[in-house]
Amino acid sequence: MRQFAAMLDFRDAGPLPDWVEHLAVSRLSTLASRARAIREDQHAVVEGVTTPFNSGVNEIRITDLKRQKGIMAWRAGVLLLHDRVIRVAGLRRRYP
Repeated sequence: MRQFAAMLDFRDAGPLPDWVEHLAVSRLSTLASRARAIREDQHAVVEGVTTPFNSGVNEIRITDLKRQKGIMAWRAGVLLLHDRVIRVAGLRRRYP
């Protein structure tokens, strides 16, 4: 994981193929399955490592929406869901 973190820090995807190979031959099945997933979408992983852009803020908003939707379990209407999502977004701005 430290090697991957270094790739992200320096935005260098050069060591990625070797790193994925190490994952694939590891004895941990979770890491081996992760290696297969990375190989299937290696182009996107390289772009994610090398570009300075990310969708972190959007992912946080989507997670908040899903959490509120799950908490409410559709017991309330869309207006209440909208109100709660707006409140959570406001709290995120104050407390990152």
